[in-house]
Amino acid sequence: MNNILEIKDLCKTYIVNKRQNNVLRNISFSVGEGEMVAVMGPSGSGKSTLLYTVSGMDNVTSGSVSFCGSELSKLKPDELAELRLNEMGFIFQQMYMLKNLTLLDNIILPAVRSEKNKASRAEKQAKGLELMNKLGINELADNDINEVSGGQLQRACICRSMINSPKMIFADEPTGALNRTSSEEVTDELCRLNASGTTVMMVTHDTRVAAKCDRVLFIVDGSIKEEYNLGKYSGASTLRDRERKLSDWLMNMGW
Repeated sequence: MNNILEIKDLCKTYIVNKRQNNVLRNISFSVGEGEMVAVMGPSGSGKSTLLYTVSGMDNVTSGSVSFCGSELSKLKPDELAELRLNEMGFIFQQMYMLKNLTLLDNIILPAVRSEKNKASRAEKQAKGLELMNKLGINELADNDINEVSGGQLQRACICRSMINSPKMIFADEPTGALNRTSSEEVTDELCRLNASGTTVMMVTHDTRVAAKCDRVLFIVDGSIKEEYNLGKYSGASTLRDRERKLSDWLMNMGW
């Protein structure tokens, strides 16, 4: 398995009131192509900062982050922006979308902005509708974002993250604002995307969500304390056992 993401000795420090706050400390790990990796840990442990730093949304203080062979710290701002737009997809707990656009127009917006995506506007709309159809929300294409449920809106965010066919999706608590039913639907969609070859790295506090991932990184005080390898998720019949084993391991980690 080739690595799509390689992190070595990553540190992230903020200066607050002239004092150093070392949020990430000498973190090293890799993510292989086609993996689905969860990041867990206590509140304030650096989970979201880690996700933002390895995806190029935030700068590193020291260390290296390599994505598909490109060292992110060596890219110019416009090159980094292009990489994020075309090769990465992002899903957040807060479902940021433009209120003056329909659901479909929000989904295809990254494709419209991409200079690399040479498809016509009609082709981009067709792909957007195809993605919406796969996630069961195609009938909502012309709806405003305030006319759909939270679960439907998050599925639209997944569609948007996939519109430029990214190599990897980064998700920060993608089910955190959803009820249990919507959370399961969104997680299952991410699993289907992963099964089709898209690499996924997500921050989550939900053991049931993490149990569907291949591997869990447990971060404490800005350092990866340990990782747990669950293997590929093979379906609902295995979920209870995976969740139990993961819960036991998390308890041993001090969760």
